[in-house]
Amino acid sequence: MRLMMDLAEYGSEGFITLKDIAARQNISKKYLEQIIPFLTRSKLLLSNKGHGGGYKISRKPEDITVLEILESAEGSLVPVNCMEDNPIQCSRCNECRTLPIYQGLYSLIVRYLGGISLLDAVEGRISSDFM
Repeated sequence: MRLMMDLAEYGSEGFITLKDIAARQNISKKYLEQIIPFLTRSKLLLSNKGHGGGYKISRKPEDITVLEILESAEGSLVPVNCMEDNPIQCSRCNECRTLPIYQGLYSLIVRYLGGISLLDAVEGRISSDFM
């Protein structure tokens, strides 16, 4: 998130190097290099190699959600593995009494994170009160 927020904040300067982001965010460049491929594959970032190269966000910050960023970098945010498949393939899903709990939790996660744009995060317009 800090990588994407940094790019949103400083993106008007063009492509930004990982070295600059790492310095501003106090994150190792090596760690950022591990995250970048996920974000570029998800088409959240544009890259430019060579002189003047670096990275920038692919869309306006208000058009990128926190949900997109986290799913890109972390993979699925479902709380239990059995929910990975759609429809759920678990042989116990019809009798599982915990499944509705996890489905409700996932629904809250998607609504909450999907309702926060990268711009909201950069500008600090995030409420901790969801309900």
